[in-house]
Amino acid sequence: MHNFRLMPTRWILVMLIFVLFPACANNQKSQVRRQQAEASRNLGEAYLAQGNFTLALRELLKSESQNPDDPFVHNNLGLAYMGKGKLDAAIGHFQKALAINPGYAPARNNLGTAYLAKKDWDAAIATFKEVAEDLLYATPHFPLSNLGWAYYNKGNYELAEKYYLEALDIEKNFPIAQRGLARTYMAMGKLSDAVNVLEKAIDNAPRMAELHLELGMAYAALNQKEKALDAFNKAIALNPEGEIAQEAQRVRLEMLSN
Repeated sequence: MHNFRLMPTRWILVMLIFVLFPACANNQKSQVRRQQAEASRNLGEAYLAQGNFTLALRELLKSESQNPDDPFVHNNLGLAYMGKGKLDAAIGHFQKALAINPGYAPARNNLGTAYLAKKDWDAAIATFKEVAEDLLYATPHFPLSNLGWAYYNKGNYELAEKYYLEALDIEKNFPIAQRGLARTYMAMGKLSDAVNVLEKAIDNAPRMAELHLELGMAYAALNQKEKALDAFNKAIALNPEGEIAQEAQRVRLEMLSN
């Protein structure tokens, strides 16, 4: 018969302390890293909101190094890289965010936007269709309008019209979709329809210089010179230092010289 000796209680307690202490210490370190990662992410988001993409990138990269499995930090990194014109890097981070959380619809929408900026129309279309089909996505008129823009650039004006109209069925006064629909009608030769859409859009967004520029283009195509010049003048007045004013001034001068 074996003679087992019971280990004294004090030794059992000592052993438990040695076993548990490293685990507690590791948990505390992990918690500190997560807190530091969250603080860096929050600061990076604040810089993003200010349009300071360089400082945003610095903080977000810190956050990623401390918590690389955070889909939100990868989405924010994608936005920061887009702001700096680094589209491939942006796409990579949006894809990482989706690999971690496939249901993260804002990251998918941002991925589609990056494809639009890269003029990869087919990839943008595939991505935005996934977003538009997500019944939980709160603002489906955005991906629908983006689908309209992608198809417009592919020269498929019928599908562009379809998606712009679907966007406007959801948000009838959405000026981005109205502008896109008017451009589509211009490309289709439906000039009067383009004018009607733009005039309604301007009623709801009278200070949006892009709409006045597009309206001027539509009136010019209809040979309605006075209305076109008036629209161009309004576009210039609303955005005197921007590219819109430069384009309006260019077309205006061409009309006056003819």
